[in-house]
Amino acid sequence: MNDAFTSEERDVVVRIPANDVLLAGNLNIPPEARGLVLFAHGSGSSRHSPRNRYVASELREGALGTLLIDLLTAEEEEADLLTGQLRFDIELLSTRLVAATDWLVGHPDTRDLKIGYFGASTGAAAALVAAAARPDAVGAVVSRGGRPDLARSSLAQVQAPTLLIVGGDDVPVIAMNREAMAALRVEKKLEIVPGATHLFEEPGTLEHVARSARRWFEDHLARGVAPSGQRSRA
Repeated sequence: MNDAFTSEERDVVVRIPANDVLLAGNLNIPPEARGLVLFAHGSGSSRHSPRNRYVASELREGALGTLLIDLLTAEEEEADLLTGQLRFDIELLSTRLVAATDWLVGHPDTRDLKIGYFGASTGAAAALVAAAARPDAVGAVVSRGGRPDLARSSLAQVQAPTLLIVGGDDVPVIAMNREAMAALRVEKKLEIVPGATHLFEEPGTLEHVARSARRWFEDHLARGVAPSGQRSRA
């Protein structure tokens, strides 16, 4: 693979080292990108998810780069379909998200872009844990139907402004997100989308999510030289 990207390229497939595995991802950097959003999908989903790809396309309309990545390998995904265990291994998922973040910070075509996380379901928990671990690199977090309760021990350490989006009919997850709101000590917002269930499959609800996420990232990510402390970890 050619490790160089240009602003004209679309969905460049990348392989990111994370300890003893390589993570597959699709990187897309629009011209004059003002930031970059790293997606952490939830259980049973992937970087090819139509929902995630739709949100990513909306973010790129706002001059935000996107990296959709699979935090589990193909073999791990296959095993997880049988056991359902790895999707809840927040330590594993967040460690790999940190590895992807460090890769972006160290790459010449992305190191000057502030990073945001877009997490869904258990991926949102991993995003919050990773944001607490890399406060200099991560400038914003958006959670869609997330399980922030699974990141409870890290919530007080999160420094990135955080938007929690939950479906109005996803009652158990609303309660989990209200508890997380109380634990977060940063700029934060809980947005409840009327009539939406957990996957935001109802007409217009995913569009609502995409618009809200775009506004949040546009407000909190800006192009600029990354602090030297970030580059020391690359």
